[in-house]
Amino acid sequence: MAQRGVLDETLVIWGGEFGRLPVSQLGGQPGRDHNPHCFTCWMAGGGIKRGVTYGASDEIGHKAEIDKVHVNDLHATILHLMGLNHEELTYVYNGRRFRLTDVAGKVLHPLVA
Repeated sequence: MAQRGVLDETLVIWGGEFGRLPVSQLGGQPGRDHNPHCFTCWMAGGGIKRGVTYGASDEIGHKAEIDKVHVNDLHATILHLMGLNHEELTYVYNGRRFRLTDVAGKVLHPLVA
């Protein structure tokens, strides 16, 4: 994308809705279950500041501990990078106006170039 000159205008996001527990589970189906308390998201291009790490987990990766990011903040930041104000972006459902970021969400300006 950088070679073709489109990285600056294309936001690349890698992540998931859950992290994984920092410990393996025992039993008939061993593995690492979903962890809703801590997840990783990687972003590049499209107005993201290069080389920035934001937030940190506890020492074993179980819970977000420093600069916690709510999914509404992540969505508000993505919408901001796309040129949209998340506070004004609403839709009507059953006669009530809703925002994509619900009633919360703040743009994470330390991530914006």
